[in-house]
Amino acid sequence: MAKTKSNTKLAYKCSECGWMTAKWTGRCGECQAWGTIEEAGISPTTARTAPATVTVDQLAQPITEIDATHAESFPTGVSEFDRVLGSGLVPGAVILLAGEPGIGKSTMALDIAGQVATTRRDDQRLRKTLYLTGEESAAQVRLRAERIGAMRENLLLSAETDLSQVLGQIEHIKPDFLVVDSVQTIQSASIDGTPGGRMQIQEVTASIIRLAKRHNIATILVGHVTKEGSIAGPRTMEHLVDVVCQFHGDRHSQLRFIRSAKNRYGSTDEVGCFSMKDSGIGSIDDPSGLFINTFATPASGTAITVALDGHRPLMTEIQALVSQGTGGSPRRVVTGLVQSRLNTVIAILSRHLHNDFTNQDIYASTVGGISVYEPAADLAVAAAIMSSRNELPLPRSTVLIGELSLAGELRPAAGMERRLKEAHRLGFAKAIVPEDDDMTVPKGMQVLQTSSLTEAMTSLFSPANRPPPRQPHGGRTVEEARQELRDSLRYFPGMEPDDK
Repeated sequence: MAKTKSNTKLAYKCSECGWMTAKWTGRCGECQAWGTIEEAGISPTTARTAPATVTVDQLAQPITEIDATHAESFPTGVSEFDRVLGSGLVPGAVILLAGEPGIGKSTMALDIAGQVATTRRDDQRLRKTLYLTGEESAAQVRLRAERIGAMRENLLLSAETDLSQVLGQIEHIKPDFLVVDSVQTIQSASIDGTPGGRMQIQEVTASIIRLAKRHNIATILVGHVTKEGSIAGPRTMEHLVDVVCQFHGDRHSQLRFIRSAKNRYGSTDEVGCFSMKDSGIGSIDDPSGLFINTFATPASGTAITVALDGHRPLMTEIQALVSQGTGGSPRRVVTGLVQSRLNTVIAILSRHLHNDFTNQDIYASTVGGISVYEPAADLAVAAAIMSSRNELPLPRSTVLIGELSLAGELRPAAGMERRLKEAHRLGFAKAIVPEDDDMTVPKGMQVLQTSSLTEAMTSLFSPANRPPPRQPHGGRTVEEARQELRDSLRYFPGMEPDDK
């Protein structure tokens, strides 16, 4: 008698994230947790999906007859966020805004919701905005809205963590703009696993996207990141959404950046700059001035370059400090730069300019909290190191752009014309760049094109280009300096200036 093939199979499931496997293992293949794989019992094999009956309204239409007016974007009112998105929010688009804890994601999302609530639709009605929070109470969100100035009559607020309640709110209100903060806190009762698990996140994201597409609701999903810096949750969540934006910055600095890792409606080469303040997050339309220090007299160890972040040129100041080592291996410390690039630049200077750094510690950093990862800053790093080592200040009106090769040559950098235009706009009159026959120099700007590191350093440190040295006491006489010291110390009884 022939045996019939069984339509059932034994399954095992992770109690933490809901991951399924055909055989038992000691460690979950998804969340990497130990001892969480349990027997899920006998489950029937999945049957193939049969074709469904399609109504007339669901039939495919000629592409020329499809109405595209529903996909026209509208601005959010936050200029830097619109820059990253391309042209603003698209109805039905779902945006994943991810970032580290405490970086300002909720403040950013609430500020965008308040700004969208002030815009009008084509029928001149204010756009209805819905903010769903699963991390805080409604009262806490209201306090933040009062602090950042996001109080609007048509900004609706609800604190929900159940997916069915969230979907019910969306179906009933049908907002023009939706914020879910955060997607890891929403839980579906029909799916096993804890909130934030793989199966839960996938179900929550897919359900919200279906409603957003059906009702043409522009949506922002706030997401978390793991300790490695990647977006928490399965990679399928990033494939489901239309735009993936990463919000990052240094907690000790007011500067914040938004970059787009995926954008179905625009470019991924744009960066948005924001400033975190007590009153909220504000756009910085011209951030170049934040990354340059202004001194009355030039200081040694500083050089100016133009970094290119996507399509956006940013004036950046590189600072270097060369000090005598205290023994042992010399220290190489970087902040905002790439460690390997600093080591390469030091090796090039040692080989081609015959400088010995074996007994000297070198510290290099950027100003203002910006990070520079491109090799076009090599020439500025080299000039800052040489300036600090020889205690020779560089002219503040000169920018340095170029990549250093191991042979001691200058190699061209991408977007040179945009870099020079930005430097000329901010008042820089001179530039030292690699040779490029196709480069257009801004009118009124003096540009030295060279292919040699030696020639670039010789021209930069020539006596004609050196700024006047600092005078003792800031250019005052000794008696004037002493009198100013006496005037300042008269507020501290018992302290007398040293006339020596």
